[in-house]
Amino acid sequence: MASSFENYQKRRLISSYFSVILSIFLVLFLLGTLGLFVINSKKITNDFKENIPMTVFFMNEANDSILNAFDTELKNSLFIKEYAFVQKDSAAKNNVDIVGKDFMEFLGFNPLQNSFDINLKGDYVIADSIKKIETGFKKNEYVSEIIYDKQLVDLVNDNIKRISFYMLIASGFLAAIAMLLINSSLRLSIYSHRFTIKTMQMVGATKAFIRKPFIWRGIKLGLVGSLLAIIALYILVTYVDKYFPSLGIAKDYASLGIVFGGVLSIGIVITAISTFFATQRFLNLRTDDLY
Repeated sequence: MASSFENYQKRRLISSYFSVILSIFLVLFLLGTLGLFVINSKKITNDFKENIPMTVFFMNEANDSILNAFDTELKNSLFIKEYAFVQKDSAAKNNVDIVGKDFMEFLGFNPLQNSFDINLKGDYVIADSIKKIETGFKKNEYVSEIIYDKQLVDLVNDNIKRISFYMLIASGFLAAIAMLLINSSLRLSIYSHRFTIKTMQMVGATKAFIRKPFIWRGIKLGLVGSLLAIIALYILVTYVDKYFPSLGIAKDYASLGIVFGGVLSIGIVITAISTFFATQRFLNLRTDDLY
């Protein structure tokens, strides 16, 4: 009978520990995911903005030396991520491949122009910077037209500001929820030991002596939950890097170190503080209030 009761108590204790670890893991995983997104938000937005192309068309009068000079200018420009020269005959061939008809057959000539497809660095894909770059290109008298999606640029930048604002609010809200959930789980875990705490106190044990094993156990539970969250975050980073290698998240060891270190620190600190206050609450209760 006694053995059966002891087994029941052990199962109940293991279940309590498991629920605490699971709560810590889920909360820290969400916090870590949010942290990764916030830290890499600039990379993510820049990756999107750098895929907004700008095309510079040249008049037919522009000879090879003029085109080569412009190529050199682009090569030495700090705001250029990458660019490609599109020869008008190649552009005509690509048009035939896409449309399925050769428009030069009935026109008798190639109406297309030589051009450069340019992708700017993300920091320069804002209205003011693009306008300055466009004005600089137009100083070349052989440039006939510059095309890029102005509305998309404005829309992207407006949405980035809006998303960043909401992300800050979400970060604060989730951090508060994390503390409340972890604190609640630990309090429920310690609640089952309230009679043990009061018994130790009645035989003369000091509050610090009673708190110490509970705090140490809380830290160990926080450490396990944090490590599980870090493993899950690493799997998530590997998955994202597989499908979006241009972001280079998996190779940004500094950012990963900050997030993983933050998750580990938060898991240990919150559990230690929550355990301290939870045990303190039961230490301050009168015996009659335990029931």
